Amino acid sequence: MKVGLIRHFEVDCPIPGISKLMTPEQFRQWLQEYETSDIKYDNFEANMMRWDKCYSSDLPRALKTAQKIYSGHIIATKELRELVICPPTDRNIKLPILLWLTLGRMAWMLSHKSQIESKLMFQERVKYILEEFILKDDQEVLIVSHGFLMMFLRKELLKLGFKGPNFRKADNAKVYIFEK
Repeated sequence: MKVGLIRHFEVDCPIPGISKLMTPEQFRQWLQEYETSDIKYDNFEANMMRWDKCYSSDLPRALKTAQKIYSGHIIATKELRELVICPPTDRNIKLPILLWLTLGRMAWMLSHKSQIESKLMFQERVKYILEEFILKDDQEVLIVSHGFLMMFLRKELLKLGFKGPNFRKADNAKVYIFEK
C-alpha cells in the first residue's frame, strides 16, 4: 500500500513584512485573506505514480491543487483542513504577523482557550482521518492537504508501520510517498 502526501500549491498571498505590525483583528483578516486567495500553478512536476483514490481538504487551495494533479473523482473533506490558528488575545496590541503565528501555535500546544481545536482534538482527528478514510482499503491513496497537518499525518503513518521521507516543513506541490 502507498500513501502520497502533498501540500497544496503555493498560495498567492504574501506574508506581510516583519516591520508591518497588526492588531489581533488585522491578523484575523489576513488569515481570512489567505484562506480565500488563489494558488500559483507554476511549480509542479507531475510524477508518473498512479493513484486509486484522492482525498483532499475541502479548502479552496487544496481542492484546486487536487483538481490540477488528479483526473479522477476527488473526495473532499473538512477533516483534512489545516489547523486554524487564532490570536491568543484580543487586546489591542500590534505585533508582526510571524509573532502572531508563533504565539497562536504556542497557545495551541498549550491547549489555550483562544484556540478552536485543542492539541488532543487535532491528534484524534489525524488518527480518524487515517483509520476511517484512508487505510480502510488496500489502495494507492493520494492526500492533498496542508503543511502543519502533514507533519502529523506523517508521524501517524510511521506509527502504523509505513516507511517514508522525513520533512520538517513540507514543500508546496511535492509528493511525499509512504509505503507499507
